[in-house]
Amino acid sequence: MTIKLIALDIDDTLLSSQGKILPSTLTAIKACLDRDLKIVLCTGRPLAGVKPYLNELGVAGSEQYVVTYNGAVIESITGQVVAKQLIDNGGYRTLTAFAAAHAIPFNVLDENSQIYTANHDVDFITAVQAVENEAGLFIRQPEELPADFAIAKGLFVGTQDLLDGVEDSVRAAFGDDYSVIRAGRNFLEAMAKGVDKGQGLKALGETIGITPDEMMGFGDEGNDLAMFSTVGLAVCMGNGSELAKAHADYITDTNDNDGISKAIEKFVLKA
Repeated sequence: MTIKLIALDIDDTLLSSQGKILPSTLTAIKACLDRDLKIVLCTGRPLAGVKPYLNELGVAGSEQYVVTYNGAVIESITGQVVAKQLIDNGGYRTLTAFAAAHAIPFNVLDENSQIYTANHDVDFITAVQAVENEAGLFIRQPEELPADFAIAKGLFVGTQDLLDGVEDSVRAAFGDDYSVIRAGRNFLEAMAKGVDKGQGLKALGETIGITPDEMMGFGDEGNDLAMFSTVGLAVCMGNGSELAKAHADYITDTNDNDGISKAIEKFVLKA
């Protein structure tokens, strides 16, 4: 199997526990770029939130791509959209009303990396999310936005205990009509039906002529399972959840101990 594309989750995978890219990872990615591999950040973040990491990795040009919003938007790193699936205005309003009725902090991301919330008391997680993604944060009620306002994803946010308590209710209400994914302790996300990282990588591969078996994917959490089931070589970080490890082809070292570079060395550079 020849690897032509490496997909990388960001949080707790590409980034160490200190929120940094390890020097060993930078060296390994440079070696891959020198071999003309595609390096695809595959993440729940919007494009604005991944650009600093692309710059640090040295991933540049219109022939490199990202899978953003957990697969809702696939685009070149220069912003040319390859494919997208959005939630329409009716869905946005329904999700917002449900969150308000159940007192769950909630925000949405549009396809331009902007965050909107109807919560006048902005939840701390939403504020942090806006800072980390370098996104604008707007407090708006649905009626204050255009009738065709669509979203890439909606996020129920809060403490782990809060989301543990409401996750079943959210899935019962929306699981048939949307892709509902628990993206870590503090995020329960809703995207258009069928949207996930795996489908995003498939759509990208079809566009650029790379088959799933020529892809290698790194992740650590439940929202990476669709990616793991799609790529030819699924690599879970040593710090990943037990669920993610159970669905991986290979478990590498942790995000603090050169896990990415060790797996790339084993399966790509020495292959």
